[in-house]
Amino acid sequence: MGLSPAPLNLWLLSWIALVSLWIFIFQDKKSYQEVALIGFTWGFGYHGLALFWITGVHPMTWMGVPWLASLSIAIAVWLAISFWGAFLVSLWTIICSFINRKFLKVNRDNTVIFIITRVLIGVTVWCSLETLWSYGSLWWSSLSYTQSPNNLAILQLTKFSGFNTVTAAIVAVNGLLAEAIILNQVILKKQINSEKTFSIPHNLNSTPKQNILISNKVKPLICLPIILFFGLHIWGLWLYNYPIAKDNLEPIKVGIIQGNIPNEIKLYSEGWVKAIQGYTKGYQKLAQQKVDVVLTPETALPFYWNDITNNSDFYQAVIKAKVPAWVGAFGRKDTDYTNSLFTLTGEGKTLSRYDKTILVPLGEYIPFEPILGKIIDTLSPLEAHLQAGKPEQIFDTPFGKAIVGICYESAFSQHFRRQAREGGEFIITASNNAHYSRAMPAQHHAQDVIRAIESDRWAARATNTGYSAFVDPHGNTLWRSAINQYQIYANTIYRRQTKTLYVRWGDWLTILLSVISMVVIVKKRLV
Repeated sequence: MGLSPAPLNLWLLSWIALVSLWIFIFQDKKSYQEVALIGFTWGFGYHGLALFWITGVHPMTWMGVPWLASLSIAIAVWLAISFWGAFLVSLWTIICSFINRKFLKVNRDNTVIFIITRVLIGVTVWCSLETLWSYGSLWWSSLSYTQSPNNLAILQLTKFSGFNTVTAAIVAVNGLLAEAIILNQVILKKQINSEKTFSIPHNLNSTPKQNILISNKVKPLICLPIILFFGLHIWGLWLYNYPIAKDNLEPIKVGIIQGNIPNEIKLYSEGWVKAIQGYTKGYQKLAQQKVDVVLTPETALPFYWNDITNNSDFYQAVIKAKVPAWVGAFGRKDTDYTNSLFTLTGEGKTLSRYDKTILVPLGEYIPFEPILGKIIDTLSPLEAHLQAGKPEQIFDTPFGKAIVGICYESAFSQHFRRQAREGGEFIITASNNAHYSRAMPAQHHAQDVIRAIESDRWAARATNTGYSAFVDPHGNTLWRSAINQYQIYANTIYRRQTKTLYVRWGDWLTILLSVISMVVIVKKRLV
């Protein structure tokens, strides 16, 4: 499963990668300790590999952290987020094993119903845990993101109930395939023991009829995961090929500047000079291309906003060209600061401000600050602390309401859903991504692709070092920047006021599955 997400994009593997875990959990009666350990091992393998890019924070010597200490911190952070993901899978195995033993009994006359029930429980528990996980502060590697950005057919289904629509499909296909294998092994074992139907030949050259690998009773069951897999993809492909209506609203020609300023110099004088020069120059070129607005990355200009609007070269360029800009910078909040995106009008006025709501633990805020605060402060080049913005923010622009995400927020679908439901007509995201290897920006782009599809919105994403991109409501990447290069690019996005089922009702599928599962469990218990 760890090979499925970007940048490797071996997304087909995810449709079989859960089979082995499922068989281990349900085939034989194991103790809860064994079940938990098996789940934890599988979960660590998936999340540990998929999120290994987090170790790219090393070295942090540019922040004054010794090389060995930096390595220790990088490994500790990687282990922490990998263990958190592994714990989720371990919890899934324990819950499913408990329900299977306490509430589900094999009915020889209704084997198919029993299997479907067990798969229903497995899907429901996994989706429920991912939903709970998505409301926490450590959230990134849902099973659904293994399909982005290349399997656009299945991702169209996120319009119905968000990312869990795809997660449910992946778990269901894996579960049905695993159950077919388990049933086949049970039947063959009975046949061998009874010696009525066939026996395993001692002679490898025996007749083909004796080398039965799949029982005839199981062959129809194997068709279920195959039908489900292809059926969902055909449905998604139909949705994908449905024309994108470019509503009778004004198109927006957006210019993106990818500043490519390494973190090692970003917060120091060398980086400040390079930022002002690079973004001012890029803005002027894009203004000459007659763009409607210019989008810059997260903290593109690493200054407090008042310092930027106090006759900086960038500010003067905006006043002269009269093209609005969305500028990433720091905002003030009492004695602390915010990671913000500002709308600067062509007249030089600050029209709106969005403060990043979902902060990165340890990187942007300090969990258990009374205990860890002094330790973490030694790693920060800034004296003030980053403060989170209010969740209910609305970002008004000269082109209507926008849906905004800054960096880490791209993983949180409910953040984008709320803004779309409240009238956001297009998506703009701003990120840095300079800390890590190429795996991270590839996965970050994959997250934004899902967000565009879920909300049925056009998206423009600007990053410091890549990948910047334009994405349409079907998830097609219309342009993606090179990585670790200074680039400017302009393209047109369109305002949309449609509301998908997900935007209207949220993750209703998980709720429906939970209700059905509870009814089934209660019924089984009563029987």
